[in-house]
Amino acid sequence: MTEHLYFPTLLRMIDERSAAFRASVAAAPSLDADVPSCPGWTLYDLANHLSEGDRFWAYIVLNTAPGDERPSKDGLAAPREREALITWLADSTEQLLTALREAGPDRGCWAWWEPLASPHTVAAVARRRVPESLIHTYDAQLASGTPQELPTTEALDAIEEFLATVCTVTVPWPGEPATMDYHAAEAGSWRQTVDAAGSRFTRLTAAEAAESKPTAAIYGTASEMALLMYMRIPAGSLRMEGDADLLQQLQDWD
Repeated sequence: MTEHLYFPTLLRMIDERSAAFRASVAAAPSLDADVPSCPGWTLYDLANHLSEGDRFWAYIVLNTAPGDERPSKDGLAAPREREALITWLADSTEQLLTALREAGPDRGCWAWWEPLASPHTVAAVARRRVPESLIHTYDAQLASGTPQELPTTEALDAIEEFLATVCTVTVPWPGEPATMDYHAAEAGSWRQTVDAAGSRFTRLTAAEAAESKPTAAIYGTASEMALLMYMRIPAGSLRMEGDADLLQQLQDWD
């Protein structure tokens, strides 16, 4: 995906998923509810984390350039009273969206990832914030006892964004060269290749996916695949072919 062409869509996704997160916070029995997918965190901790991230990246896209040192977070803590917290969350999202619109998709900024598949641009930041809101909404739903499948469009983009931002690196792979194919039932197949040069990914056409012979392959819905990548569900819940140990090795690889 060329992020800047989808910039308005990315902003809409952030807005919608953030609203879903607030709805989960509003419906939860308690802000002290444990978040099963984030051990040691309460729902309040999760909300504070998401709002802090929104405000942190709002500052970054307006005030930094590629290659700058990592900015420090302001350390502001979200309020603990529920209604005030929901207002805080809404304001955090609005700060982020306003900053993204003001900066524009092509502006360069600081980012923690290697600029190989995901550039250090505002558009890439917007794309990174979508799965943050997406996955943490699922976390909040788990805390409330009402987990839902991820929306397909957002989940599909979260899969590729994860491969582009998190998994595209020049850190040498410590094992034998390997390939892992990811097949989403709705649409889309991707191949992650790891070797001495690091990790990279490519999209696979339908023909390539049918004919491929990777080290291992995983099959599931887009929602399942995205949740697996963020280690919200176990690998055993999806169908896997080939070397079953490769996924664990990839998840353990720093």
